[in-house]
Amino acid sequence: MMLEKLVERKEQLEKELQEYIARRDELNKAAREYADKRDQLNKEVKELLVKAKELKEKRDELNEKAKEIKSQRNKIHKEIDKLYKELDKLRKDIDRGGRPLGDIEKEIRRLEFKQQTAVLTIEKERALVERIAKLRRELEERKEQLEKHEEFKKLIGKIRELKEEARKLHQQMLEYVEKADVFHAEMLNIFSQVDEKRKLADEMHMKFVESKKEADRCHSEVVKIRKDIRDLDKVIKALKAKQAKSKEEREKEELIRRAKEVYEMFKRGEKLETEDILLLQRAGLI
Repeated sequence: MMLEKLVERKEQLEKELQEYIARRDELNKAAREYADKRDQLNKEVKELLVKAKELKEKRDELNEKAKEIKSQRNKIHKEIDKLYKELDKLRKDIDRGGRPLGDIEKEIRRLEFKQQTAVLTIEKERALVERIAKLRRELEERKEQLEKHEEFKKLIGKIRELKEEARKLHQQMLEYVEKADVFHAEMLNIFSQVDEKRKLADEMHMKFVESKKEADRCHSEVVKIRKDIRDLDKVIKALKAKQAKSKEEREKEELIRRAKEVYEMFKRGEKLETEDILLLQRAGLI
């Protein structure tokens, strides 16, 4: 009865062993797949970061050029302001009244900057545009009146040349800024992709760790069950050997008992068959 239970337990353990082996192998395969996906994503992240670095360098280069041009433009504006001061000084000698032209020019630039950068309602923007137009008309009318003076006319001409140069520099600066913005937008898009891939790579790594941990647990169970099976085998073999020995002893006892009966027959002078004589030989009585 004990032997049957032990054999049944061994069969059950062997079934569990195969289940754990299959589960362990399945988990190790999944872990390898997760690791491969993680490594591929990390490789793609590195490639994207190299590309982002290249875009950043191009953007920074263009922004630096725009900065240099802006500096040149600002120097010209300072020169224009200086000429306006000379112009206003001359104007005071020619024209004893009226607002300085430099102030009008500065206000126009201030209002234009506000128009380009501020968020305005339709009414406020319309009023701003009208104000700029009015100041421009005022500036041109004043210039026309004063350009009749030869020296004043030369200064106005120089100012116009510098303003045209500043306008071209400003346009060139805007072109560099727009190109830099394109590279910046591409760079931000790449960083967005990098964030997504890094997040996915982290998920793959977590799944890899979980699968590997569970696979290792299953492997530990495999090792433990194999040891239990080996231990059971030893017990089962010992029990079988003991049972075999007990059977042999019972058979021997039965042989001796029968041999004694035949021997008593022999002593009584009864006729013995060939089988009886062989039985006595096997029992060692003759």
